[in-house]
Amino acid sequence: MKLEGVELRRIVMPLVAPFRTSFGTQTARDILLVRVRTDGAEGWGECAALGNPLYSAEYVDGAADVLRRFLIPAVAAVPDLTAQAVGRVLAPVKGHRMAKAALETAVLDAELRGLGQSFGSFLGAVTDRVPCGVSVGIMDSIPELLDTVGGYLDAGYLRIKLKIEPGWDIEPVRAVRERFGDTALQVDANCAYSVSDARHLARLDPFDLLLIEQPLDEDDVLGHAELARTVRTPICLDESITSARTAAAAIRLGACSVVNVKPARVGGYLEARRVHDVCAANGVPVWCGGMLETGIGRAANVALAALPNFTLPGDTSASDRYYATDLTPPFRLEDGHLAVPTGPGLGVLPDPGVLAEVTTAVAEAPLR
Repeated sequence: MKLEGVELRRIVMPLVAPFRTSFGTQTARDILLVRVRTDGAEGWGECAALGNPLYSAEYVDGAADVLRRFLIPAVAAVPDLTAQAVGRVLAPVKGHRMAKAALETAVLDAELRGLGQSFGSFLGAVTDRVPCGVSVGIMDSIPELLDTVGGYLDAGYLRIKLKIEPGWDIEPVRAVRERFGDTALQVDANCAYSVSDARHLARLDPFDLLLIEQPLDEDDVLGHAELARTVRTPICLDESITSARTAAAAIRLGACSVVNVKPARVGGYLEARRVHDVCAANGVPVWCGGMLETGIGRAANVALAALPNFTLPGDTSASDRYYATDLTPPFRLEDGHLAVPTGPGLGVLPDPGVLAEVTTAVAEAPLR
């Protein structure tokens, strides 16, 4: 397969409601799409980087720059291109995993479309649908939170994740647990706490949570190991897991007993599968995180979540959780599950009319 062209497209997707976390509030997503053209087929990838470097060091303008200047020319120079080759070719470029993931996904999509094989089949999916949870942002009041959670449970979601931060943790969790009984419930701190908060976080133990996600800074793996000895609630790592190697190290250190696999954060779906395999070999369950993806990124995430060690509902919510009109045919919740796409590659394509409406810029990237 030979790379013949790459289009970088910026789109803006308004959210159906503001989404607030400890690192800010989003009302719309500024998204970078990558479309590759090869001598066999076209492929799409979605960059998960946010507009600012608050969730991670990456941000969407930086991702576009590194793709144009370094990543795309390196991949274009490969005479017999495969998705497996992308990671190896891009390894000399330090970091920029979300940008790398977008390009690798687009190449993999093109490769699989040419072969007539789906993402799920290629990755090793063992089911045709996946259980879905939903992530609930920080609210202005507990009554607002309870109304929101109740709406998602009525819609059929099988697990609720609450974003927390200092000052919005114990009481919101208590209120949700008391109102909704034994609903599968977990919390996500997005690095908002420190080891000195261990006793405070231990106050979450009585609520029988599935897990507490990334309570400490992403580089504080030893702190998470210490925290895991203090709290009974299972510790799940998100931002700290950037590769299969870091996952193995965190597990060995006792820093986590659950892992959130975000393909964009680890550099793509091939590395995400390696993270899955490392965790499976160590008896550590995983679930698929999300970055408010459109249908392009959601299709790939749903396929990944169909692998055997994804035993907890992920943040693979339906399209209408975030977007009134998705970029692709919408993913709809059925009995708390989403269907795994079965068509070639991602199994979905952007709707040309919607794509034109939300596009803010489009440019052909230089290949050398």
